[in-house]
Amino acid sequence: MKKHLKYIAILLVALVAINYISSFAFKRFDLTEDKRYTLSDATLTIINNVDSPIVVDVFLSGDDFPSEFRRLQNETKQLLEEFSSENNNIVFNFINPLEDDATRERNIQQLTERGLTPMQLSVQESGKASQAIIFPWALASFNDETVLISLVKSKIGASQQDLVTNSVQHLEYAFADGFSKLTNPKHRKIAVLRGNKQLADKYVANFLKKLGEYYFIAPFTLDSVATSPQQTLEALEGFDLIISAKPTEAFTEEEKLVLDQYTMNGGKSLWLIDAVAMEKDSLYNNSGKNFATTRELNLTDFFFKYGVRVNPVMVSTMYSAPITLAMGEGSESQFQHLRWPYSPLAATSDTHPIVNNLNFVKFDFANQIDTLKNNIKKTILLESAPLTKLEGTPREISLDIVTQDPDPTTFNKGNQTLAVLLEGEFTSVYANRLKPFNLQKARDKSVPTKMIVVADGDVIKNDVIRNVPQELGFDRWTGQTFGNKEFLLNAVNYLLDDNGLINIRSKEITLEFLDQDKIADEKTKWQFINILLPLALLGAFGLLFNYFRRKKYAR
Repeated sequence: MKKHLKYIAILLVALVAINYISSFAFKRFDLTEDKRYTLSDATLTIINNVDSPIVVDVFLSGDDFPSEFRRLQNETKQLLEEFSSENNNIVFNFINPLEDDATRERNIQQLTERGLTPMQLSVQESGKASQAIIFPWALASFNDETVLISLVKSKIGASQQDLVTNSVQHLEYAFADGFSKLTNPKHRKIAVLRGNKQLADKYVANFLKKLGEYYFIAPFTLDSVATSPQQTLEALEGFDLIISAKPTEAFTEEEKLVLDQYTMNGGKSLWLIDAVAMEKDSLYNNSGKNFATTRELNLTDFFFKYGVRVNPVMVSTMYSAPITLAMGEGSESQFQHLRWPYSPLAATSDTHPIVNNLNFVKFDFANQIDTLKNNIKKTILLESAPLTKLEGTPREISLDIVTQDPDPTTFNKGNQTLAVLLEGEFTSVYANRLKPFNLQKARDKSVPTKMIVVADGDVIKNDVIRNVPQELGFDRWTGQTFGNKEFLLNAVNYLLDDNGLINIRSKEITLEFLDQDKIADEKTKWQFINILLPLALLGAFGLLFNYFRRKKYAR
C-alpha cells in the first residue's frame, strides 16, 4: 500500500512540475497545409515591437449570420490568438452590437457614423432564405489612437463563399497594416507633381487622404526648373516618391532632365498618363459628342528609354463598367446603366503582391502600353479583357454608341496592357545626348529603383459632388466599389518597400465550405444516421450481450 502511495505522490509532483514549466514555455504548431496561422516576418516585426497594449474590438460576432461568415469569425479569432501568443500586449474582444434589441438601432447608427458600414447578407440555410445584417469591422486602439480595420475584402461578382475566402486571405495584412499605422511613425515623403496641369487637388483628394495615413505628402512644382534646375533637383531628391497624376501640359526638356536624374539617383515614381485627350464629362456638355485627339506630353522618348511606350490609342472592350444615362423624354425619363466600352475593367492573373486578390480596377478612355526589350524587369500589373479592340485618334466619340449592338468579331486584339511595373538599373534618357543644361554629378546609369506607369490618369480621379470629393472607386449609380484606391495604395507601398507589408498579400489560403443545398436535401438522411442509427446499434448490442450472457451462465 505504501508503495502505491509513493507512486501516486511522485505522479502528482511530476504533473505539477510539468504544468508549472509549461506556463513559461510553450509551442504552437501550425498543421494546416497552407500555413494560414504562420505569421509572416513583416507581421512579426510589427507586433513584436508593440510595447504597450493594443486593444482590438471585433464586431463580427453573433450566431444569426451565414455559416460562411461564422467561418470568417473563427478565422479572425484564430489569427488574433496567434498575435496574442506572440505578444500579450495584443488584447482582443468580440462584441455583438446587434445582440440587445433595445439598443440595436442606436448601435447601428453610432457605428455607421464612425465609418463602420453594416453589411446586409442573404442567408440560405436549411432550404430557407432570409436576410441578416453584420458589422465586418474591428477597431484597434493604442495610446489614445484608433484605426478602423475592415474584415471583408469585396470583389465584384464574387459569391459569399468567394468573398469569405478573399477576406480570410486578407486578414493578416489588414491587422498588420492597422497595427503598423498605430505603432510606426510616418517618415517617408511623397511629392505630388504640379506645374504641368495635373489633376486639381479636389480630384485626387480621397486617395491622398488615404495616403496621408502612411506618409508625408506635399505638392511639388517643376516651374522653378527654368531658373534654378540644380536647386530644383536637390529639393526633389528630398522625396522618396513622386506621383504625376494625369498631366495635360507638355514637359520641357529641362523638366525631363530633372525627373530623369531623380530616377538615376534612386527616386521612385508613379506615373498616371493619358496619351489621348478625351473626357467623359465633355460628352454631357456637347450634345453627346466630342473628338478624341492625341495629347502631346513630350514624354515618348522618356518612357521609351526606360522600356515602355504609351500609345495614343483608346482601349475599347466588351468587359467594361456601364455608363448611367437618363433615357426617355421629359418626366418619363429614367436612369439606366448602359454598355460603355470605353471604361475597361482591368485585372490580371498575376499573383504579384500589388494586384493579388484585387478587385477590378476601373479605367476611362485608357491607352495601350507596349513593353520594349532592355535590361529592365517588367511586370504587367493590369490588362484589359481578351475581347478588346484599339481605336486610334482623332476619332469622334458619341453617346449614341450605347444604343448600338456591338460586333463581337471586331473585338479581336486580345488582352491589352494598361499598367506596368519597371524595376532595375535604368539608363538615362540623356545618356550620350546633349543635355539642355549642365548638372553637377549627372548620372547615365541609375542605382536600382522602381517605377510604375499607368495608361490612364482617371484611375486616381475621384468624383466631386457639390465640391465635396467622393470615395475613389465608388460608383454612386450602381453601388459598386472598384479596386482603384487599393491598387494605387498597394503600388505606392510596393515602390517604397513599406515594411514588407505588401508581401503579406501574396499569401494564398484555401477554404472548404459545406454545400448548403446538399445539406437541405439530405438533412433527414443524416439526422437518421447521426441520431437513430447509434441508438439502434446500441440496442442491438444490448440484446446480443444479454443473449450471450444468458446462454453462457444458464444452468
